[in-house]
Formats: sequence, C-alpha cells, structure tokens
Amino acid sequence: MSIINFSNTRQFTGLFDEIAQLKEKIETKINLSKTVDNEKRITLNQNKVMRLCFIVGLSLTGKRTVEELSAFTLSSPRIAQSFFTLNDMTNLYSAILKLRYAELNIDWKDNTILSKIIAAEMMRGRDYLMSDNNLDTILYTANNKVLMAKDIPVLDLLIGNYGDVDMEATLDINSRNITNSQIIIAGATGSGKTNLLAVLIQQFRSLSIETQYPVNFLLFDYKGEFSDIQNNSWLSLFEVDRSCILDPVEKPLPFTPFKDFTGRTINEINLYSTEMASALMAIDRVSASANMTTRLSEAIVAAYKSTDGAPITFELMLQNYRERMKDPDKDDTISSVLKQLVNAHIFEDEDKLSLIEDSYIIKMDGYPKDGAIAKAIVYFLMSKLNNIYEKLEKQAVNDEVVQIRHFSIIDEAHYMLDFENRPLRNLIAVGRNKGLSIILATQNMSSFKSKGFDFYANAQYPLIMKQQTIDNKVIKDLFGANGQELEKIRSAIAGLGKGELIIKDQMAFALGMGSKFKKINVNHLI
Repeated sequence: MSIINFSNTRQFTGLFDEIAQLKEKIETKINLSKTVDNEKRITLNQNKVMRLCFIVGLSLTGKRTVEELSAFTLSSPRIAQSFFTLNDMTNLYSAILKLRYAELNIDWKDNTILSKIIAAEMMRGRDYLMSDNNLDTILYTANNKVLMAKDIPVLDLLIGNYGDVDMEATLDINSRNITNSQIIIAGATGSGKTNLLAVLIQQFRSLSIETQYPVNFLLFDYKGEFSDIQNNSWLSLFEVDRSCILDPVEKPLPFTPFKDFTGRTINEINLYSTEMASALMAIDRVSASANMTTRLSEAIVAAYKSTDGAPITFELMLQNYRERMKDPDKDDTISSVLKQLVNAHIFEDEDKLSLIEDSYIIKMDGYPKDGAIAKAIVYFLMSKLNNIYEKLEKQAVNDEVVQIRHFSIIDEAHYMLDFENRPLRNLIAVGRNKGLSIILATQNMSSFKSKGFDFYANAQYPLIMKQQTIDNKVIKDLFGANGQELEKIRSAIAGLGKGELIIKDQMAFALGMGSKFKKINVNHLI
C-alpha cells in the first residue's frame, strides 16, 4: 500500500476559530481555577488541539461522503509537516484514512481533496469532543506517557515561491552545511516586511513547537502591530497568546538588564563598567568629557560593590554618579540620561521570567523610535542575551542539523545599527554556537553596512524587498555584480511589488555563472 504524501496539506479557512471553543474547554480542565504570583497558565498550541481532533475523528467509524467535503474552503497556510510525522504516525494515519474512505473513489495524490478530508476528520473529532461527556472520557482514560520527539526539527522555512518557476522557496536555517542562521530584511514602507516577518515566525514555530527543541522568539514591536488587540488572530499563528506581550509603559519588563557578578573578580566588573558607560552614552549620543566617562565607570563599579556583585539598578548607578559630581544638583549629560532611565522604570530589579525559555513581544510604540528609552530597551535586552549565552550549554547537534533555540527579531532595526551596538554584534558573531539567532528588518539596504560592522557579510540570508533608494555599493558587495549585471539587479529591485523580494543565488554565486539572484513571491499570511 502506498503512503499518502501529507507534505503540502493546507488548512481550511477559519480552522482556528472552529477549534477555539474546544481549546478553551480543554485548558479550563487542565488549569487550576486560580493562580498565584507569576505562575503561568497552561495554554495548548494549535497543533495539539488540531491533532486531538484529527485522531478522534479518525477513530469514529461513521460513513464518509464526498458531499461533506464541499463545506470546506482552503486557505494558503499549510499544516506543518511535523503535525503528521510526530511520533512516526504517518503510516498509521495513511492506513486509517484509506480504511475510512475505502468506499469512495479518492485520488490521494490530489492535494485539494486530501486537505479537505483532513479538515473533515478534524471537524468530526471536534464535534464529538464537544458533545456530552466525550472530552472527559478521552482526557481521563488517555495514557499520560506521551512520547517526545527526539530529533532536532529541520527548520526549512517555506516563505513563498520563486517568481520565475513554480517551485517552493525555502530558507535552510539549521542544516550543518550553512555558516549561520541570521536573516536581514531591507524593504521600504509598504513593501510587505511585516507579513514576511510573520511568515518567518509562523514557520519556525510550527516546525518546532511540538518537539523537544522549540524555537522561541523575542520580537521588538516598534509599530505596535503584533501587539495590537485588533490583530489578536496573528498570535495563534505563532503558537502564543496575549500573555506573551510585554508593555514597559504599563509595567516594567520582568528582567534585570544588568549582569550578575556574584563571586566574580573585580577585574570583570571593571571591564563591564567601561562597556556599560560607553553604551549609556551611545544610546543617547551623549557628548561627555574624559572625566565624566571615568566618573560613570567608577559609579558602576561602586554600585556593584554595594550589592556584593549582585545586579545593580539605574537608581543605584545614578546615586553613585551624583556622589562623584562637583555639583550634584546640576545635571550633566550623563546624569540626564540616567534620570530618563530611572523615571521610565522600564526594567525590574531582578529576573522574574526567563528571556529565552518562552516567547515574548515587546510593545515599543509608546516611545519615540529613535529615543533613548527605546534604544535602551533593545540594547540592554541584547546585552542580557549575551549574558545568557555565556551560561548556555552548546546546542544539540545531529548528523544533519543543529539546534536553534531562539530568534531575536528587531523591526525598524536601523535605529539600533547607527552606533556602537556591541551586544547586538556579539550575538550575531557568536550566537550560532549556542543556537541564538537574529532577524533584522529595516527600510534601506544601506543601513546594514557601517564602518565598524558589515551585517550583510554576517547574514546567511539578505532578503531585499522594494527600496526607496537603491545603493549600488551594497549591490556590488552583496551580489558581486558590476556593469550590465548590476543594472539587471537594480531593475529587479525597482520592479518589485508588495510581497516580493530578491535573494542571492548561492549556487550561481559560487560557480560564477548564471543570474546572481532569484525573485521570491512571499506567501500571504496576515
């Protein structure tokens, strides 16, 4: 018997809305009626609810008809292949489906028919579980020893199709033959950057969420689109809910931005104080004298001495800085920056949540994008990730792929690229070794190149969308193009529409022949 190919099965329109009531009913049964402190309620990801419905539907022996399939219309998002491959169930699903539909003349190679049959089985199971006490029967008699997937998920992100041929366009994120997993996106307003970011997140989440190696993310939402309650449906695409949204205007972020030096040497604190002093001046472009810089470094060291190496606060830093000023009542440029950070109260004094063991969206639209507070939030959380990196074990590896733990995603990244942002650059340079990666999105391709750092050279996938200004130097560096070839690439970028991008053709680039780029039409998700 041939095995059904589930790889391109599509969701039906309104799937998540159809199973939402069942999802809520199950979560109500498995959560306590009340929680305390920072205890987090358990939420089921969509794949688990979908799979439960599907398996229960397949277990029911009622008659199947072709007519019931006409009730479903299909949408563009595909069901993640891991939905069928988890616990090596593909063969079993294939056999039971053919058994249940044996009386019908089904072309199992017809993707549309197959997708509608999967939808029908899910809804059959959903209806059964919502009736009588059937859900209780399933939950309380099920074996709780669920087998966990042992393999590292293959993160081959399906983002669209190539514009010149009918072929899926994927980004290989974690195979062992690529150098890194960094992605940079350059696209003008209206080019489709937000949708592309959503597609990338949805893909790496859906491919990993039910494995032992889920990929979490930290998204800096400068425009407030992802955290807008009007766009709540987006969150289910990423297997999260509104509890992942952190708004520092309403409540301090539940992390301390400062390093813990408990039991460490004073030399380490001295080095850190110099770096931190430079950062505080850079985020607000402070002009400071040598004496002011020295004073700030000394204040940071003194603050750490007063806590015996435990993480300090901006208040403590400001207090120690003022003690070293000739006139503490008269602010200078550094004390002014520290006062801004103290008054904004954007961070807690201790870690109350793990930054990488869950996914978070930081709501940033309450602050000026190029202001000191917005820059401080991103800078210090990148610094925090560097601190976490030091303590992480090396990521899991098998013969084919490496583990990716976490993506930091910065939209409007140009605000964080035009100064000496050492934590961000460190993370890009070394993060691969521990499975920490970056997605940066900005409006202009030239933003990714500065005197101190070449983001293009350190990114596996530069994705170029429609541009307001086309930079010849970037094209030359990125594609190795001159003359007619350069003009061809310029023309391709100028002709891009919304939701289209060009990407470097690595094979042609390596061989030195053929077109140096490919055009991709991005899947429409949001």
